[in-house]
Amino acid sequence: MPATPPGRPTRRALLHTLSLTAACLLLTTPAAAAPTGTPDGHCAGRTQLRVPGAARQQADCLDDLTTAGTVASGHTDPADYAGLTPKDLPTPSGVPGIQIDGYFPDTSTTDTDHGWHHDSQFVIRLPDHWNGGLVVAGTPGTREQYANDKAIADWVLARGYAYAATDKGNTGTAFYRDGRRPGDAIAEWNTRLTELTRAARAVVTQRYHRPPARTLATGLSNGGYLVRWQLENHPELYDGGVDWEGTLWRTDGPNLLTFLPPALRDYPVYAAGGPGAADARDALHRAGFPAGSEFLWPYHHQVYWDLTQRIYREELDPGYDGATEAGTPFCTSGTPACDADYDYAARPAAVHRAVDGIALTGRIGKPLITLQGTLDVLLPISQDSDVYARMVHAAGRGSLLRYYRIENGTHTDSLVDAFPDKLRPMVPCHHAAFEALEHWITGTALPPADHTVHPPAGATPATLLTSCPLH
Repeated sequence: MPATPPGRPTRRALLHTLSLTAACLLLTTPAAAAPTGTPDGHCAGRTQLRVPGAARQQADCLDDLTTAGTVASGHTDPADYAGLTPKDLPTPSGVPGIQIDGYFPDTSTTDTDHGWHHDSQFVIRLPDHWNGGLVVAGTPGTREQYANDKAIADWVLARGYAYAATDKGNTGTAFYRDGRRPGDAIAEWNTRLTELTRAARAVVTQRYHRPPARTLATGLSNGGYLVRWQLENHPELYDGGVDWEGTLWRTDGPNLLTFLPPALRDYPVYAAGGPGAADARDALHRAGFPAGSEFLWPYHHQVYWDLTQRIYREELDPGYDGATEAGTPFCTSGTPACDADYDYAARPAAVHRAVDGIALTGRIGKPLITLQGTLDVLLPISQDSDVYARMVHAAGRGSLLRYYRIENGTHTDSLVDAFPDKLRPMVPCHHAAFEALEHWITGTALPPADHTVHPPAGATPATLLTSCPLH
């Protein structure tokens, strides 16, 4: 195995186990509908709520749990969700209830929210008017626990769900410093979402005097990866999930480390023009970046491709660049240890074992709806969800999957504001998929079969922002 780079902290303390009493509250319950209502009044029992296993918690009674209220009250961080949604996305409001912020025992300190300088932070929101359900989520990228507040939390809270999210146990562009061995930091993401799901189910039971009738996992990008992993490894905790463009980790590829190096190597040649530009463009297409997505390449080269390759390669293969930490930004092909020349297939077996420790199998155990945009150029759809859908079917679990390819969707919805005539937002398609999952798990209706979702005839940017028919 490549040498552990200097500065990697020792392995974190073992997670605290739940008490027998708390564990008894976590029994999986049927996905039947539950009556709505306000048990015991506004914010009742707030001071008696306890998050099992938490090292610290703070419960507040809020007039509004959505970002319409939490921005002003200081119970979210707008910087955490910046750039993930279109600027004109409607914000629901008027969801009173309890918010619990806190953290689980951990030894890393990258999350500075609340001045705590402590990782494994979480947020749990408990609306007064509860619909009987719980939604849990991990965050995209290496963001903190409030990253889903605009894209996911606002909408599910307005529908009456309790909501919980985790920072995944490490944050920021140097997340790879966490853990003792390559892959440990990403592996912790999965552990932390499992931990939060169990704890949130217990808290919901305390607040509403009965366990959730349905527990749903959802998330985008790395959060979508967590949904896939949870339904493969802990299906007993969930009734289903919505995977929004989840990251694919596969031991033999494709994965980030197989398609990003060609982008770093060939894009500069394409951007420079000249006689080699056409061949470089074709090489990018072969690597998975779809024809017609060229208008997105400059932004992704500048913002995403280089940084993503270097920090995830450092997490899984720190020995590639020796003592250098996370490579050399925007290095030219031919530079020693340049990530543009990274060849995952040729790396030592230890690197592939590190990926295997976080890899997906397709063996989901509960209903899953996956959606991804056809113009995703951070995680190209042909290298990601197309492959994962085949994995699920190959594992004999195809009856548990619905897969929707969203025409003209891309990885980051804020880009719709820059290219409204070329892109469509993914947020309303996530809403539609979530509703389809609700109907599926309650036996109301089966979701449509797998297909590409085309924009409706005559659709405008305004209508696409609020509607995404899946049929």
